[in-house]
Amino acid sequence: MKNFIFVLFSLLFLFSCEKKETRKLPSTQSPTVREGGKVIILPETQSADFFKTQAVNDSNILAEFTAPAKVSATVLVSDEGAKQNVILFENSELAGNYSLLTQHQMNINQIQNISIKQKQIELERIKDLLTHGAATGQDLLNAQAALSMEQTNLANERSALIEHEVKLIANGFDPSMLKTAKMGTAYLICDIPESQIAKIAEQSQCQISFTAFPNEIFKGTIDHVADMVDNTTRMVKLRIVLNNTDSKLKAGMFAMAAFGLDEGKFISVHRNALITVQGKHYVFVETALRTFERREVKIGQQMANRIIIFEGLKNGEKIAVEGVMQLKGLSFGY
Repeated sequence: MKNFIFVLFSLLFLFSCEKKETRKLPSTQSPTVREGGKVIILPETQSADFFKTQAVNDSNILAEFTAPAKVSATVLVSDEGAKQNVILFENSELAGNYSLLTQHQMNINQIQNISIKQKQIELERIKDLLTHGAATGQDLLNAQAALSMEQTNLANERSALIEHEVKLIANGFDPSMLKTAKMGTAYLICDIPESQIAKIAEQSQCQISFTAFPNEIFKGTIDHVADMVDNTTRMVKLRIVLNNTDSKLKAGMFAMAAFGLDEGKFISVHRNALITVQGKHYVFVETALRTFERREVKIGQQMANRIIIFEGLKNGEKIAVEGVMQLKGLSFGY
């Protein structure tokens, strides 16, 4: 009796193992493998349900590139009723540069439109008086010296203005843009590699996620790509503008900026279609009914679940996207 029970349980165990068996390659015959595993011919039409294929075609590939960013400035309304809005910089040195630049602009306007014009009028008056004997040569020299001094002051102010202008531009800010900046605007600055400049277009859109608001995505516009490259890091500053009418974004906040970069027109395959053996990359191309050819390919960047193929495939060819590991085993004898 005990022996009968033991045999019964053994049969039940074996039956349950058969039921749990994973999906297998249907085979009433063995696949044919030729040319050292390069060509695989499957025996049954039912294999089409197991080894599914997909045609490949080149298309524009968009890759997502992310870079750390920071809110470097926000635009506020002046509480004192100034003509221009207040620019609140995260960097105190830049705030000083902008303040001094504004002061030098005012000085230049004063000297150029008032002081120099007055000295020019005074000089012409002295020349007229000298012609009629009502002024001396010394009076003429004094008037010329006064005009020359104002012109020197103008040159000095312009030189000082350029110094602060360069510092602002080097940090991603165009002074003329700041002068006309609208209230409720936030400016982000991020650094991007020199190699990515050609792929980023001004006025294109990007997505911003802030550390302070982890569950919210903000839409930004690429306002400007800086005109200089950092000699050490080979990075370029990118300025992004965001709507901040609700004053939600504060100067100094950290963020991540995501850009959709146009990589060009390429063939790409799902990563599951690709196998790698001893440093070489392969796909299985369906060359005829139930016939697959192992094809070596040159790959590029992976974007999400797809991998760019630089060499090895042509438009319209069909590759295996399911059953790839079984084909690998047949091809390489694993």
